[in-house]
Order: sequence, then structure tokens, then C-alpha cells
Amino acid sequence: MTGAELLIKTLEEMGVDTIFGFPGGSALPIYDALYGNKKIRHIKTVHEQGAAHAADGYARATGRVGVALSTSGPGATNLVTGIANAYMDSIPMVAFTGQVPLNLLGKDSFQEVDITGVTLPITKHSFILRDKDDIVKKVKEAFLIATTGRPGPVVVDLPKDIMAGEVNEKTVKKDVNGFVASYTSKQAIPEGQQKKLQQAAEMIDEARRPVIYAGGGIITSGANMELLKFAEKVEAPVVTTLMGITGFPSEHPLCLGMLGMHGTAYANMAVTECDLLIAAGARFDDRVTGKVESFAPKARIIHIDIDPAELGKNVDIHLALQGDVKNILEKITGLVSSKKRKPWLETVNAWKQAYPLKYCDKGLKPQFVIEEICRITAGEAIIATEVGQHQMWTAQFYKFKNPRSFISSGGLGTMGFGLPAAIGAKLGRPDKIVFNIAGDGSFEMNCHELITAASYNIPVINVIFNNRTLGMVHQWQEMFYNRRFSHSELGEGTDYVKLAEACGAAGFRITEREQVAKTLSKAIDLDKPVVIDVRIDPNEMVMPMVPPGMPISNMIGLD
Repeated sequence: MTGAELLIKTLEEMGVDTIFGFPGGSALPIYDALYGNKKIRHIKTVHEQGAAHAADGYARATGRVGVALSTSGPGATNLVTGIANAYMDSIPMVAFTGQVPLNLLGKDSFQEVDITGVTLPITKHSFILRDKDDIVKKVKEAFLIATTGRPGPVVVDLPKDIMAGEVNEKTVKKDVNGFVASYTSKQAIPEGQQKKLQQAAEMIDEARRPVIYAGGGIITSGANMELLKFAEKVEAPVVTTLMGITGFPSEHPLCLGMLGMHGTAYANMAVTECDLLIAAGARFDDRVTGKVESFAPKARIIHIDIDPAELGKNVDIHLALQGDVKNILEKITGLVSSKKRKPWLETVNAWKQAYPLKYCDKGLKPQFVIEEICRITAGEAIIATEVGQHQMWTAQFYKFKNPRSFISSGGLGTMGFGLPAAIGAKLGRPDKIVFNIAGDGSFEMNCHELITAASYNIPVINVIFNNRTLGMVHQWQEMFYNRRFSHSELGEGTDYVKLAEACGAAGFRITEREQVAKTLSKAIDLDKPVVIDVRIDPNEMVMPMVPPGMPISNMIGLD
């Protein structure tokens, strides 16, 4: 058995069913071991960045580890943006990179790159495999690191001679204490924390105007039900981050939607006026807090997070609870009193009535299209997005019903993420309708992955809001740069219907409001890759908006 064959056998035993990658010289022993494999499907993307994003999307949609594979040198460096994206959003991924043989390392050999050094700042761990007897042990360690505590990506660099060489299974090291193949939240509450839990319960009982601030950690830990039970017991409204949107039912009376720069007015108002903020699996990102000194100015803050490095990192907090958010919420729910907070909820509901999300309901509007997608799919679809205005409109107007159904680049804000991520999500959840909602500028970053979708007949529906501009850049130039639209206007640009057809997908164009429902339904019924070019007004803006560096109470666009 070769090292590569042992690698593939180990991945099979761990339940890996999909690898996204692109072959090359240093990875050929691994690809040879994959030849004819019936247990693991390999999806060859057009570009390695697409492979990394697809593995990311697969992980977000399923909760399992996403696996990417590349050759050495440029193949490995092409993974880097996707790895960084997963790192910023705490997504479990293992990226295997081919490498030149050990005797050629450090000699500027053909396609040699120190990929472990390159990725060290953007991974939980990055290492090169130097001993063939370590293959099983190190691969399991990679999955363990990627999935425990705060999840994230791990890079395993695989020299060609280690993969091509013969191994003796009897001498292979296999034991890894605590190994798991997917994220688990069955972690004990840290010792000595019981007093803190009781203190948190007392703070919650004393509060008159509590707000729960839920982040992506809710999704990661599977704490949706625990959050729901806790919120209902204490009658606290819930605001979410972009990453936490599917952590709480969008249409629940206590849901205030997303807060921050493009959050709802009532979410931002509630945080500004609350006397207790309970942050659960959230990291106080600058897009959430605005001017940090003015964030939740009247509140004591309880911060729950699995990563101790996040506790109090960006804002001053009053009580830190380090541990898995699922377990901690369950414990706190058992300690707090049931509370009726009618005056507070009446105030919040009055804000909801006074400042609803709205748009000019005339003509073909992106918000209307998203509402139609939501209506036709009953909020049950998986929605991936690219990055830009369309991403914010999706967060505002699609009413998600299920966790792990919003696949979007949050921390890194990676244009080009949506299409390959949607491909990964669809392969991980073939039972779900999967959309990628995009802008024309962002879609073109990785539009070549349409070829991947068509080659494997992966039915992802791409809805492109085509405003002939880099929409968010254009909006900022309109608002903050005296309308100097420097290099943000794209002109008529690409014919996306022809592009779709050239790649082997179906293409449609929508120019009138009346075409929307029929075209969306047809796209779903086709059960193949689809591109829908939706022509929208380049002057349409995402509102409300908190100007950068301003308090989140300072919103514009509420008229």
C-alpha cells in the first residue's frame, strides 16, 4: 500500500464522501489512489480557489468537515483566499496540498512553495508530513483540530515521495486521543464556572431591557433550540450577526433580524437602549458595533464564547462565560426565572412598526426578487451569496426557517465566494433547493465555476442582480466620495445568458417585475445549473445604513 492509498483509506474510514480539488504533478500519487474510488467522489473545479470555497460551502451546509485538495506551488497558493475565508468565519476545513519530495525541499524546486509558512496566520494549524508512519495519526489530528473548540481550517502538506512510497500498516501510528470526524458540542462546562453561571442568571433576572446578540457560534454548536428556549423563557428580543441569521427563526415575534451597518433599525435601537446584552457565539465585529465606544452604552454585557481569546477582545464586558454556547445556554435556561417583560417588548414592537424594512415597490427591485424567492421556496432553500449589496438585501429580505441555510462570506468578505460555495452546499445537501444570489461584479470573480456545475449537473440557480456597477463600491462613492465613481461602473459588460449557455447551463433574463415568479419556478423545475440575469437600477441602495465609524444609533435611510 502506498502512502496515498493509506491517506484515501483513512479518509474513507472517517466518513469523508466528497473532495474538491484540481490535480497536478506533486499530487499525482493521491489522484492515482482516487482512481475508480466508489466511496469518495472527487469534484474537479476549474480553479483551486473554487475548490476551497466549495469545501467551505459543503462544511457550512452540512456541519461536516470540508476537504480540498491541490498540487504544490500555484495549486496550493490558489487555495489561500478560500482558506483565509474559512478561517475568518470559523469553518472546519482540511486542505491537503501536494508538495515536492522531501529531498527537494528548500532548493527552489519546480512548483515548490512553503505553503505551511504561507498559511500559518490563516489556519488553526498548518504542517508538513515528513514520516509515512504518521499519515493516519496526522490526518486524524488535522480533523480533530479543525472541528474542536472554535472550528477552522487546517493545512496538511504532503510531499510526493511520502505519498508515493510504500507503507507498512503494522508500523503506522493510528491513535489520536479525542478524535472526532465532525464538530461536537459535548464539552463539559469548565470547572469553576458554576458561580459565573449563577451570576449570569442573576444579571438576567434583574434586567428590565435584555437583548440577546446571537452570532455564528449558535450555528456551529447547533444551539438553535437552546437559544429559542432561552429567549422565550426570559422574553428577550434576539438580534443576529450576518453569520448568525439562521440561528433564530426569522419570523419569530422575538426576532429583530440583523444588527449593525445594514441591520434593521429596530435591532440597532434595541441594542442601543438595552440594559443587558447577552452575546452568544459572537465576536463584536466592527460591522456590528460601529463606533465601539458607543455600542450598547446603557448595558452590562455577558459574553459567551468557546474561544477565550474573543472574550472582551473588542468591547469591555462585565461577565465572561467561556465554553460551548449550546451547553451554556442550556445551563443558564435552567437557572433563570421565567419573566414577562411586556413594557420592553411593547417598546421594541413599536420600533418594528415605525421603522420596517422597506423599499419603493415599483418596477423591478432586487428586494422584491428576494421576497419572491422566499415565497416560492417557503423559506426552506439554501441561499448562498456573493459579497456586496445583494448579500445585504438577502440578509434583510429572505426569511430563513432552518439553520445552515445561509451560506455567505462574513469576516473576509470574499467576492467570488457564492457560486463555488453553492456548489459545495448542493453536493452536501442534495435534498435542498440551492440559490446563489450575486451581483454582476462579484459573480464574475469565479463565474468559470459554472463549468464545474454544468460538468457534474449540479443544479445551482444563480440570480445575478445586474446593475452594471460594483454596487456597494458605487454606493459608498455616492454617499462618501462626492459621486466620484472611480472605476466602479462596468458598462453593459457581459451577456450572462450567453455565458451560461457557453458553460453548459441554462440562461434567462428578467427585465420586468411580471417575469420574476414564472422564471424562478422554471429555473427550479429544470433541475440543472441556471443563470438568471436580473436587470436592476444601478442607483438602488442598501438601506438603512450606519456610516463607517459612527454609532449604530446613527442610521441613515429610514425615511
